[in-house]
Amino acid sequence: MHTTTHISIAQLLTQLEWRYAVKKFDPAQVIAPEIWTAIEQALVLTPSSFGVQPWKFFVITNRQLKEQLVAHTFGQRQVADASHLVFFAANATVTLSDIDHYIRRIASVRQSDIESLEPYRQRLISTLVEGPKAKTIFEWTSQQSYIALGNFLTSAALLGVDACPIGGFNPAEYDKVLGLTERGLRSVVVAAAGYRDPEDKYASAPKVRFDPTHVIEHLA
Repeated sequence: MHTTTHISIAQLLTQLEWRYAVKKFDPAQVIAPEIWTAIEQALVLTPSSFGVQPWKFFVITNRQLKEQLVAHTFGQRQVADASHLVFFAANATVTLSDIDHYIRRIASVRQSDIESLEPYRQRLISTLVEGPKAKTIFEWTSQQSYIALGNFLTSAALLGVDACPIGGFNPAEYDKVLGLTERGLRSVVVAAAGYRDPEDKYASAPKVRFDPTHVIEHLA
C-alpha cells in the first residue's frame, strides 16, 4: 500500500477548510508575481477530456476594466476589488484546425512521429468535429472549463490565496467587452482572487457541508 504524500494530509484539509467564497476582498492586497505565476501554471496543468484543452483563461488586473465588468456581474464588488480576475472562456466549436494544432503539440512535446498519431487524430475528429457531440460541443467545452475552475480554486487555497467563483454575470456582455465572439470563444465562469478583507463576515462563518455519509457511498 502506497502511503507517501507530497504534502501532509493535515495541510491539505486545513487549507480546504480555510478557503471559502470570499465576498469582500481587500483591494490593497496584491498577489505576489511568483505566487500568481504558480497559479497560472496550475491552470495550464489542468486535465481535460482527450487532453484537448478547449479553453482560454483571461487574467485581468487593470482596475478600470475590472470596474467596467462590475456592471455586468450584477454589482458584485469582488470583480473590482480582488487582486486578479480570471475569466474562463471555452471554445464555441471544436474545429479541424483545433485538432491538428493539438496533434502537432503532442508530436512536438513527446517527440513522436506525427503519422503515428493519425488514428488518434481521426478519433478526435469523429468524436468532436463530425460526431453527434459536435452539435452540443459548447456544453462539453463548458464542462471542461469547470474542471479548470476547480483546479484553480484548490491551487489558490494551497498557496494561501483567497478566491471566489462567480457564476452570476451576463455572459453576452462579457463576450462583448472582451471581444470573445470573433475569437471563437464564449464565456463560462469568472473567478476573483486576492486576499480577504478582515471585515468579511463570511470569513469566520462555519463551513456548511453535508456529512460524508450523505454524499459519499462506497460500492462493494
